[in-house]
Amino acid sequence: MLTALQIRDFAIIDRLDIELREGLTVLTGETGAGKSILVDALQLLAGGRAGPEMIRHGAERAEICGVFDLAGAPEALGEWLEAQALTGEELIIRRVLGADGRSRAWLNGQSVPVQLLREAGNLLIDIHGQHEFQSLTRALCQRELLDEYGALEPQRAEVGAAYRLWREKRSRALELENAARDRDARLELLRYQVGELEALTLRPGEIEQLAEERSRLMNRGRLAEAAQAALAQLYLGEESNANSAVSRALQALRAGAALDPQLGPIVILAEEAEVRIREAARELERYGESLELDTARQNELESRLAAIEELARKHRVAPPELISRATELAAELHSLERAEVDLAVLRQELSAALERYRHLAASLSSARSAAARSLGEAISAHMQSLGMAGGRFEVGVSSGEEPAPQGGDEVGFLVSANPGQPPRALSKVASGGELSRLSLAVQVASSARETRCMVFDEVDSGIGGAVAEIVGRELRSLGERGQVLCVTHLPQVASQGHHHLRVAKLTDGLSTRTSLTELSPEDRIEELARMLGGIDVTLKAREHAREMLEGASNLPARRSESQPGARGARRQARKSGAILEARRPAPKGRGSG
Repeated sequence: MLTALQIRDFAIIDRLDIELREGLTVLTGETGAGKSILVDALQLLAGGRAGPEMIRHGAERAEICGVFDLAGAPEALGEWLEAQALTGEELIIRRVLGADGRSRAWLNGQSVPVQLLREAGNLLIDIHGQHEFQSLTRALCQRELLDEYGALEPQRAEVGAAYRLWREKRSRALELENAARDRDARLELLRYQVGELEALTLRPGEIEQLAEERSRLMNRGRLAEAAQAALAQLYLGEESNANSAVSRALQALRAGAALDPQLGPIVILAEEAEVRIREAARELERYGESLELDTARQNELESRLAAIEELARKHRVAPPELISRATELAAELHSLERAEVDLAVLRQELSAALERYRHLAASLSSARSAAARSLGEAISAHMQSLGMAGGRFEVGVSSGEEPAPQGGDEVGFLVSANPGQPPRALSKVASGGELSRLSLAVQVASSARETRCMVFDEVDSGIGGAVAEIVGRELRSLGERGQVLCVTHLPQVASQGHHHLRVAKLTDGLSTRTSLTELSPEDRIEELARMLGGIDVTLKAREHAREMLEGASNLPARRSESQPGARGARRQARKSGAILEARRPAPKGRGSG
């Protein structure tokens, strides 16, 4: 529900603050006062087209801000808000239009593209008028409205899930079928490559071991010299070596230990050193023997490394990656060898998924057809009382062959406004008055849109008398289930409003601006009398206006009174800094702006 609206420098509006409530709010005023400008502002707020010509003359930019109470928001709106990470009890929408034609938009203070603003507007505001028959002329919205009217959303969700499963199976089947076209040639290549890699029998870490061994064999001369020199220093040196030096030291320590027991641990360490030197000498002798020339082993080693490097070049990988490449090719070979079996199984699953989809889609189509007949009859009945006697409304449902996420049905609204005329597509109906009244008939017959703020711009065009009063009553009935804003010229419609706003154009000879006043009960009598009697308001016109208001208030109420809290919403919005520059709204009964 729209609880507050602020407009700055838009068209002929300089500053305007509006507080709105549930129910039917009517806007009246002289022709050209700016009533439809308010509708234009709401369209801009909902993501409509923007242009620099919308900015008030002399101003640098236009700003519009609306506060929406999210209490009782429909599931679709809740899911959308969650997807955008927007939380809280209110949604504050702000749009700024610059003189250069560029516009910016914010949702709860977060900058968003206009496309996102348009998505929010479609969920929050529904505008109907002679030139803006928005949602009901779109095929997608017609189908959604029919599904909501027939409570078919669960069935539609089942159809959507079945469709997605079918699409997934079909995509996988196409992949396997495409792979099967080159399957034989690919299988032959893979078998050769896998066999070649398996014949290599490459073990993890083998390449590093082979490289280490080759390096040792290639440098055996230098390694032998180093080992012999170390052996001489440790054990075999004739003049001196580490072993003889440690032996002499050990003799001296043993003699000293006989005199002082504290040398005993040192003796043990020296004995261990002697043992380690002898062990190192033996290992050096064995190492030197292993360095003897082995031409056969060297040739074998070089041949093995050459085979590995050749396969690595063929597969365009580094030698250490050959093992993972072999695993990869083996897995692909296994997959292709099973492809025929997998494809046969997948085709069976695909057929079953398509059959399930068609069953669910047929059931949904049947339910839609039944709901279409009921909705068409209900709307046709309302058309008779809205000045379209003999008119007929039909909801066409035609089943398509191709699967679709929402079912294969094409839903179309058809209307015949006059007896004897064949029904035509709703979007082809030319009369603006007929369009607006048809919109009203659809809205009253279906509660599908009652969760949004509905705006009707001059739904009374081309009607009068008793029909106008019926239109007013229908609007009031619609307002009892939600929020309705209606721009009207007829007192029969204006008298049915739960709330009444008067729009006036003021000028000082230099500039022109629009003001808006919320009318008290007595002010409403004066406004209705003006609409009834013209320039000179007579006592009889006032009496007639009073009777009209009393008659409207005595109609059976279909819901509780409007919820309070609009002022609290605006205070919270101002506190968050998201609404336009602060300005205290004018007291009720006096012009604002």
